[in-house]
Amino acid sequence: MQADMAEPPTGTDATAGARRIRAAFESAGRTGGIALVPYIVAGYPDAERSLAIALAAVDGGAALLEVGLPYSDPLADGATLQRASQVALAAGATLEGSLRLIERIATARPATPIVPMGYANQVLGGGDGEAAARRLADSGAAGVIVADLTPDEGAPFEAVARAADLAVVYLVAPTTSPDRRAAVAARSGGFLYCVSLVGVTGARTSLPASVGQLIRSVVSVSPVPVGVGFGVSKPGHVRAIARAGAAGVIVASALVDALGPAGEDVDRMADLVARLADAAR
Repeated sequence: MQADMAEPPTGTDATAGARRIRAAFESAGRTGGIALVPYIVAGYPDAERSLAIALAAVDGGAALLEVGLPYSDPLADGATLQRASQVALAAGATLEGSLRLIERIATARPATPIVPMGYANQVLGGGDGEAAARRLADSGAAGVIVADLTPDEGAPFEAVARAADLAVVYLVAPTTSPDRRAAVAARSGGFLYCVSLVGVTGARTSLPASVGQLIRSVVSVSPVPVGVGFGVSKPGHVRAIARAGAAGVIVASALVDALGPAGEDVDRMADLVARLADAAR
């Protein structure tokens, strides 16, 4: 009698990193709020000041911290994040330098899960990404977002991420079909990133009128917490996203804009984080 062949495991939601991420979302939810996830660009405007920016964002009320890995061709990023990435690269930012920054943040603020965001060429490098997954985990990252990696091509990276106890966070968008949303959510580790609009990142004065319906639809099929990003720039956006049922909100370009043209106004950025955190509570 032939033994049944077990299906190979998929997804990374059972990893230690995913459990840390979910715990941060759940902690915010227990007090009736949602998790605020600020985004900083590693190495912007330079290595030392990016550390100060990261710590100020955490201290301002972050439940988790997303760290953008500077890249020369960031397809999902709008003008603000592209500029910051280019400045960081010109100042000497590298993947290894970004990992050292993550390690420093994790050492200084060990209670806050860190989720780097990058692209397949950086993380997988034409292979399965094993070296990057182990290095990310060793640096203290709880998970990773690979913006241009889908579950269709992600199984090899999921396997090495599981071995490193690292969550792989996937994205869905308004253009993702309902069935596809459910399939992607089932494979996402720690949380599911819901892109609020069609297009690239960038602070908007208003969110799409359809964003509430989108969030409710995604939440209804996701077994993991749903975090909403792209376009979020003000406390009113955070409150609207919370009312729609999201578990968290990701704010990126608005925080980089708040740093000013030279990337040095940490106090102004920290003030915006605090106001967004108040809205998230």
